[in-house]
Amino acid sequence: MPEFIEALLDAPQQLMLWGALLTGLLLGALLQWSRLCLLRGLVHVRQGNSQKLKAFALAMAAAFLSSQALAWLCDIDLAASIYVQDNPALPVIVLGGLLFGCGMALSNACTGRSLVLAAGGNLRSLVCLLSIALGAGLALSGLLAEGRVWLENLTRFNLPVSRLPLGLGVLLAIGLLMYALRGQELWQSKPDLIGSLLVGVLVSAGWWLTGVVGADEFEPIPLLSISFVAPLFEAQQYLLLSTGSKLSFGVVLVAGVFVGALLRALLSGQFVWEGFDSTARLKRSLTGGLLMGVGGVLSLGCTYGQALSGFSTLAITSLVAIAGILVGAWLTLAVLQKT
Repeated sequence: MPEFIEALLDAPQQLMLWGALLTGLLLGALLQWSRLCLLRGLVHVRQGNSQKLKAFALAMAAAFLSSQALAWLCDIDLAASIYVQDNPALPVIVLGGLLFGCGMALSNACTGRSLVLAAGGNLRSLVCLLSIALGAGLALSGLLAEGRVWLENLTRFNLPVSRLPLGLGVLLAIGLLMYALRGQELWQSKPDLIGSLLVGVLVSAGWWLTGVVGADEFEPIPLLSISFVAPLFEAQQYLLLSTGSKLSFGVVLVAGVFVGALLRALLSGQFVWEGFDSTARLKRSLTGGLLMGVGGVLSLGCTYGQALSGFSTLAITSLVAIAGILVGAWLTLAVLQKT
């Protein structure tokens, strides 16, 4: 064992991958326990219950505060992440957010939630995941890639600032905390209170793993944290073309989340096989997954990638993407309610 540990310390990126696996296992178990999901929060708010939305707000505040504290302590430059851009294609990011929000409302789950549900035996979510990976692949490197790049280049413009000032970010976090902790809802629910806090802290763990543990000047890696759209496509590619390929932070994180949620579902007796009860549900899962895959690429992330990881960097692009996701989901839920 000491030789194994010594070998890991001499290979920082291998150590980072082990850390990503552990983070994924913890995250999967926490998400299966807490059922944290922005879409659930929006659905419940429409029904007059704000508990789940408050839980997600708490996770956002925890992600921001823990990530900023870690960045200060470990000298991590969060501006190096994909979310912080001086000349972003904001119209494309808005469009992506709208598509993603529409897709998750149609599918009745976002990317992270779909991954957790699939691990618990939900075949509808498994179909949705495959559709998300397909949509992401189409937009990243497939038939839609050239059009995406052309549209991004056409709509880029320079921003006066790429991030909100830290002081304003602290005020936003305080506002989220006040909203989340007001009343008795979260205080009476350990999964919502503790689960949300720990999920937020795991966002900072992702920054630490890629920004400190895996840092190697001879073989640099992107600064990343929790996100699921592009990693789902990468995980699918690795399953099909693993020979000669290298594992990445995102692929290992996705695998860890799936296994962690699966173990938690089995140990708690909550693993249940579920399928489609109609072709209409199948169509919605397929369509919603494709929209989430394409939209998640255009918006640079999902409800976890942008609303948690991206928000923790105070990136302007993340705030724009979050707004697009919320509007897209809310409008689609309203239309679905009337049909």
